[in-house]
This record gives sequence, structure tokens and C-alpha cells, in this order.
Amino acid sequence: MIVVFWLEQDPLGAPAARHASFAPDQLGEALKFAETLRGRRRDGEAISHVAIQSELAESVGQAGVADPGKDYAHYKRRIDPAIPLGRPSGPQGDG
Repeated sequence: MIVVFWLEQDPLGAPAARHASFAPDQLGEALKFAETLRGRRRDGEAISHVAIQSELAESVGQAGVADPGKDYAHYKRRIDPAIPLGRPSGPQGDG
């Protein structure tokens, strides 16, 4: 499912949350709808916080990915900073 969320100000000035749902294969329609809301905002309507969120069944991972096994070893920092990362840039070789 794809959902477009936005806030509208009610006549008393309080924000009211709104949403519109779209089928997983209707991303184009959801994007057009969001742009329509942004256009209404440009035209002076009290609309803010237009956002699109999707949770597509074929793209959602398996449960438990936040609990890696004890043998999982991912380091955000190099264990040895002397080991260069990435490809070399600039001229290579002697001189």
C-alpha cells in the first residue's frame, strides 16, 4: 500500500491529519496527488507536511532483521585505520 499524508488547518486553525491510500501499483497516481496538494498549498490553502510512505509486501524484509546473529560482524569504523578503503584516485605509480 502507498499512503499520502498531509495536514490541513481546520476553520478554527487546528491542524487536522489527512491521508489517501493507493494500491501498490499506483505510485504515479500517488505522486500526482501529492503534487496536487503541494499546488493547493502554493495557491494559498493551509496545507502542510505532504509526505508519501509505502509498505510494499514484496519489499518488506523478514521479521528479526534487527536482531542479528552472534556471528554477524559489521563495523562502522575500520579496525585498523592504516588499511586504506576504496579505490585509489589520482595518478598511480612512480612519479
